[in-house]
Amino acid sequence: MRKFFKNIPFLSLLFLPSISMANPACAVCTVAIGASLEIARRLGVPDSVVGLWAGALLTLLGYWTIKFFDKKGWRFWGRNALLIAVSVAMIGFIYLGEVHYSPIWICGFLYIDPVLFGALLGMILFILVEKLYDWMKKKNGGRAHFPFEKVVLPVVVLALVSWWLCVCSF
Repeated sequence: MRKFFKNIPFLSLLFLPSISMANPACAVCTVAIGASLEIARRLGVPDSVVGLWAGALLTLLGYWTIKFFDKKGWRFWGRNALLIAVSVAMIGFIYLGEVHYSPIWICGFLYIDPVLFGALLGMILFILVEKLYDWMKKKNGGRAHFPFEKVVLPVVVLALVSWWLCVCSF
């Protein structure tokens, strides 16, 4: 106990302001989405909607991995596509646990599990919205149109598609 009280002046330095690098995505929001997926399933949210947000989350983790590789200087041919694919492929691990692969007909022509369908759709939408944001930012002289635009765009698109998936009830 005495050692702890001797280290209080040193530990108080942890609370001083420091310089940090800005992260392009909100880590707290990402953790909240990840934690809420199981809760959503228990509340009766369709599996395709849960998969949609899981796919977007895994794609975001892939983008963070790309940034980490950039920081370390690890570059090789096809790196970005490989890292995104590996990140989204992690959705497959849910089928090793409690979730059973149970495909259904979606839109009358696609026979796939709703969670997997949602994850793939979430991945595609997230990548497209990121590309849209980059294009919009470039057209605006390299600046966002409003604060947190990079966060708002994917959340709004995912929310609208979630609503559409709930209405369609796959």
